[in-house]
This record gives sequence, C-alpha cells and structure tokens, in this order.
Amino acid sequence: MMNLKNSSKNNRQRSLIHSFWLTVSKNYPTRRTPKTGNDQLKTTNQKLQTVAFLLCILCFASCSNLKHLPEGEKLYTGAEVQVEGEQLPRKEKKRLEDELSDLTRPLPNSKFLGMRLKLFFYNLAGNPKKEKSPAAFIKKKMGEPPVLYSSVDIEKNRNILVNSLQNQGYFKAESQVDSSVAEKKASLTYTLAPGSRYMISKVGFPADSSALAKAIRADTAETLLKLGEPYDLTTIKAERERIDKYLKEHGFYYFNPDYLIVKADSTQGGSDVELYVRVKENAPRKAREVYRINNIYIYPDYSLQEDTTRLQGDTVFYHGFHIFDPKEKFKTHVFRRTMFFQTGDIYNLEDHNLSLNRLVHLGTFKFVKNQFTEVQPESRHRLDVSYYLTPMPKKSLNAKLSGTSKSNNFVGSEVSVGWLHRNAFRGAEQLQLNLTGGFETQTSGQQSRTGGGSYFLGAEVDLQYPRFITPFYVSSTGAYVPRTRFTGAYELRNRANYYSINSYRFSFGYIWKESSRKEHTLNPVSITFVQPFNTTPLFDSLKRADPTLRNSFDRQFILGANYSFTYTDQLETERRHNFYFQGMLDLSGNIAGLFTGKNSPTDQATIFRTPFSQYIKAEADARSYYKINDGLTWANRLILGAGQPYGNSSSLPFVKQFFIGGSNSLRAFRARSLGPGSYDAETSAENSGEETPGSFFPDQAGDLKLEANTELRFDLVSALKGAIFADAGNIWLMREDPLKPGAAFSSNFYQEIAVGTGLGLRVDLSFFVVRLDVAFPLRKPWLPEGERWVIDQVDFSDKNWRKENLVFNIAIGYPF
Repeated sequence: MMNLKNSSKNNRQRSLIHSFWLTVSKNYPTRRTPKTGNDQLKTTNQKLQTVAFLLCILCFASCSNLKHLPEGEKLYTGAEVQVEGEQLPRKEKKRLEDELSDLTRPLPNSKFLGMRLKLFFYNLAGNPKKEKSPAAFIKKKMGEPPVLYSSVDIEKNRNILVNSLQNQGYFKAESQVDSSVAEKKASLTYTLAPGSRYMISKVGFPADSSALAKAIRADTAETLLKLGEPYDLTTIKAERERIDKYLKEHGFYYFNPDYLIVKADSTQGGSDVELYVRVKENAPRKAREVYRINNIYIYPDYSLQEDTTRLQGDTVFYHGFHIFDPKEKFKTHVFRRTMFFQTGDIYNLEDHNLSLNRLVHLGTFKFVKNQFTEVQPESRHRLDVSYYLTPMPKKSLNAKLSGTSKSNNFVGSEVSVGWLHRNAFRGAEQLQLNLTGGFETQTSGQQSRTGGGSYFLGAEVDLQYPRFITPFYVSSTGAYVPRTRFTGAYELRNRANYYSINSYRFSFGYIWKESSRKEHTLNPVSITFVQPFNTTPLFDSLKRADPTLRNSFDRQFILGANYSFTYTDQLETERRHNFYFQGMLDLSGNIAGLFTGKNSPTDQATIFRTPFSQYIKAEADARSYYKINDGLTWANRLILGAGQPYGNSSSLPFVKQFFIGGSNSLRAFRARSLGPGSYDAETSAENSGEETPGSFFPDQAGDLKLEANTELRFDLVSALKGAIFADAGNIWLMREDPLKPGAAFSSNFYQEIAVGTGLGLRVDLSFFVVRLDVAFPLRKPWLPEGERWVIDQVDFSDKNWRKENLVFNIAIGYPF
C-alpha cells in the first residue's frame, strides 16, 4: 500500500513538471535574430525550456529525498546555537555562536543552492548490484547518505558545548535543548546561558631554588597569562608549550610540557581566578637537569636498508666532529658550515633545529635524522649526538615537454632536458646543465605575414656553491644555507623570413633565504651579449623604417646588476589562504656609463666597439590561492612590469622587453601576438595589401605590462582535475610610435585590455602535471571602440568562429 501511495505522489509531481514545461514552451515562441549579416534560427524557447526543466528537476530532487527515508525516521537538518545573557556584548555573543555551531555533530547533508543534491544522487542510484556500475559510481562519488535524526547524540552535544564555554572561563554555563519536527524533518536548537566570565587576578610560578624553577622564573615577562585577561584553556596550553620551548633552549633536553600543571583557584569570590604554574611531582629527575653536548658523530653515507654504521672505516676527527666517511664522498668543511653544536655546548633546541634545517637544505641528502643518547653515568648530564645522513642519487636526469595548438593552424612545442650533479666537487656543490628547444609553425594558410614560424635552441650551465664566496667575511647563521651562483647560457632564436639572434649570458651572484617564506637573489654581475645575424631584406627594411625596432635588435652588451625578492607561504599547506610575491629590479649600464662617454648627443658609448644598453626595469608578480574547500581552490595572479631606457639607449633590448599571450599568460591569444595597446600588426599588414616596411612583425613587444589571471580549480576524479579561467591584460610602449598607432600607454589604457576565458583539464600526479587548456577571446582591443567586446559573437557551432578564436594549449605544470 505504501508503494502505491508513493507511486501516485510521483505521478502527481511528474504531471506538475510537465504542465510547467508546456507553459514555458507556449509563452516563448521561436524567433529569428540577425548575426553577422545572416539570419540564423535562435532557439530561445529551447534555452528557456532547458532552464525551466533544470529548475523543475532541482525542485523534484528536493522533494523526493524525504520519501526514501527508512520507516519512522526523520531527516536531520542541522542545529542552531543561541547564546543568551544580558551582560554579554553583542560581538561576544556572535563569536560564541559561530564557534559553538561548528562543534555540534553530526553535520547535516550538504546543500547546493538550497538543495541537497548529493542526497538526491544517493537516492537516485538506489542499491546497485555491481560495485563498478554507473549507479555505484553515482552513489559513492556523487552521492551522500541521509543524516538521520536518530543518529544525533543530543546529550553529548550539550556537554561539548557547555565544556567549551567552561574552557573559555564561563565556569557557570548552563544549557537547554529544543527540537523542531515537521513532517519528515527534524532540527535542534541549543540555548546556552554562559553567565559571568572569570578573569585572571593573579599568576604564580614555581618559587623553589632548583635550576628548573629559576629557569622558569627567568622568562615570566613573556608569559601569555596576563592579569585582567579572561581565563582560557587554549592560552594555558600555549603557555605550557612556551615554557617547554624556553627550557629546551637552555639545556633541559628531557623536559616535556606534560610535566607542567596550571592550577586554577576560583574560590576568592566574584569572577576572579588565580592561576599557579607548577611542575608535577612525578616529573622525572632527568627532566629537571641541564644537559651538555658530549661527542658529535656524523655518518654522511648512511643507508636505511642496512646499518652502515657498522661498515664505516676509520673516523676523521675534524673541528670536534667524528666523521665516518671511508669513501670520502664529502669534504669535511661541509659539516663545519652546517653544524651549530660543539662539544661542551649546553643543549639548545634552536641549534638543534638549525643544524637539521641546514643539512636538509644542502640539497644533497634525501633523509636527515639525528639521535641524542645520554652518556653513562647519568650524573654527568651529557649527551652524545649522532647524525645519520642518507645521500640522494648523485646524478639525475629530467625532461619536460609542452605543446600548443591554435585553430588557425598554428602549432608549437617546447622540450627541455636537465642533468644535475648534487655533489660536483665533494662540497655539496650543485652543477646543472639544461638544454632547451622549441618551435612554432603555421601548418597551412598564408605564412608570409607571420614569418612561417620560429624556433629556438638554448643551453645553460649553472653551478652553485653552498656558501658565500666573497673577498670579505659574511656571517651565515640562519636555518638556510646561502649559495653562490655562477651561470653561463647561450640561446639561438630564429624567426623564419626575418632574423636569427645569438644571445650569450653570464651572471655571478648570491641566493639566500631570510626565512622559510622569504628568499633573496642578488646578481652584482650580469653580462649579456646580443648578436643578430642572417637578417633578411624584409627585416632590414622594417628596421630602417622603425627606429625602435632597429635599436632593440642592435648588436649590444647588457652590463648591469639585478635583484629579486620572493615571498611565499605555499609550503604551509594547512593554511586556507596562500600568497606568493616576487619583485625584480634590473639595472643596466649604470656603472659602465661612468667610465665611458659620448662624443656627441647622437653617438653611442661603446665597450670593445660594441654599444651597451642603459635602462631600468622593474616587475612584480603577486599570486593568491584561496581554498574554498578540500576540492575547490580559487587562484589569482597579477603581473605589473615597466622598463625605461635612458642615456645610451632609446629602447629596451629585445631580450628584455615585455611580451604577452601564450600557454602561461593570456591563453586565448597566441604567444607574443597581442598588442601593444590597440595596435594590431596583422590587421595593419592586411590593410596595407603588401609587405611594406613596418607593415607586420610577428613578435610584438612593449615597455609596460599589465596582466591579471583568475582560475577556479576543482577536483573531478582521482588525479583528474578541472579549471574555469579568465585572463586579461596587455602591453604598451612608453612613447608614441607613428608606425604603431594606439601602441603608447595613455590614461585610457583600461579600454585596451584584452580578455579571454576557457576551460582546462589537468592530470595532477603531484610530481608531474599535464595540462590542456582551451580558450577563446571575449575582448579584442584592436577592434574599433564600442566593438571590442565580442561575447555576443561566441558560437561554438560555427566552424569559422572556432577556426579564428579557439586556442588549445598543452603544457607541463600549472600556468601559475
């Protein structure tokens, strides 16, 4: 009988949905609207019917969840917490209600737009017979079982709420519970009366004459227990941790925060409470003693598979360290720069952590662990410390491959191969060799204006020493090993039908971390030599007509220095919001300009008969990552850049200019094809009707850059993730260029912002990410004003639109 009633009810629901569906269909007839000069049938009624159908389905989903409940059960819809008390400020009430509401369990079924969709999918799947069927997938991956009112432990929740208030100093808190039942739903309301909050009126610490008590009293100025502040159990626990950390930094190696107890006395009357910090009587004797470092043993070739400490040969005694390294894989001075302990030192927690951090950040050891052993007899209060270091593979090889494809027949790819030696000269030096290459070509269509394609080849050698190499002593006592870096690189870039260019680069500098979040890079010496060759007559004619282009491609030296600062808290994965920032300052020719001079205002100063560039360039890259929930992250990026040539230069060198577009930039536009400003080189060439000087140059560069990206990243299935993104930005020139109308930066720059959007799929294996992004433009800044937004032209069913607008990007790693 119950099944018949449910069936009748379902039929009535379907009838209501069908009636509403027919009403929408009749009230919104088909109409035609013009598009690009041709009338196309607009299925407005179909779109409205689809929306109406989805709304009806959602409504049906909301109603149908209750009929699947077991006999006599009710769906638990959640709990509300109300805090009463005239003496409590409104802000304090709100804080308590928000905190306490999160403590009740179980949580009700999740909602989306007010509807329990996961519960709907759970019921929709029924009871699948096969574990790997589509219905089982829907039930397990998309569904969520109903939370029943009978599963709620009301008394346990009430006690938890009262205890939470008592832990915050509301010692006389009381509570009551009311239930609300309607049809097959039930909810709870917990009403709490906290009463007066107890405040700290006195704080006492151990008063005996022991070394432990003296050490605790020596740091009472930093106590977290402040007079006049409310009693809070969380603060008391933090105070025990603070005292424990202080004691461990002063030799009490075996002390533990559990050996402390804080007694509360609220019998003084009123709402005052006195706190007394005491050492528990059962605290062991060794926890009350100060320990010193005895012998220090280092095993730099330790294996986890076998006890290699037994296989060691003779010990090398070096500056107080016993080093077991019979194969002499490491020079002994490596450990002198990383270890903070010396024989006879009082044990110190900070030195303990600093030594471990520096060993880890050498980048040579895969595992680092240490062990402290009490020396017998115990009355000596000394510790032997052993460091077991497992090296990483000395050499490694890695490769990356990325690709891009655009529907207008442009395809490209880039490959890089890297080789790394982690202990090049037995001093934990890191020697890295990188080889890169890539190409972009147009597989069909007219190629004369685009150059037919391009390719580049590059090689880089990077050597890093784990110390400062300076003519004077520089102290390095932080948790991170500083590095001195030598880099040499070569790159060949060829643009078919235009030019080839050689670029040689050498830099010398330093990398050091101020903390886990802050890193500095300073290159006091940075030399780049740029040498164009094999230029075509067409490109020569372009340079003659465009002084800016000619100056940026001249044979020249770039002599200067650069500095960058990086801040990131992305390693702190427990944070809900992570932030990344990198700022860079690049100077060229400032020192060289002091030792050279111009013979006339039109001459250029030279070094080895080659002009050198003078400019100042700055760039900032800020990124924000907000975790909405476990499977949903909102990522944002903002890039600002500006370069100003001066003195010996009238434009930035080509290798230092700003470009925009591509798989890691504005993904709806081909790399280096956008801007500057509202200028469109390809349209200019088409309007000219011939390859005239200045008509088209495929790589568009600028002196200013503005770029913003936003991306909503979400989990799909297992390692497969998705994204919805939007990119905006452009580049501009500092000065007007008569050959590039609209390219200069002005107060109307915001009207020249390009905008694109798209969808992405990513296979994220943590250590390796393959990304496919499909994007298309929403705003084209080169179009006439008033016509730049092209949202109304988006038509995925139109083959010509897809060919002109869809951009496919295949790459390794996330775009930011």
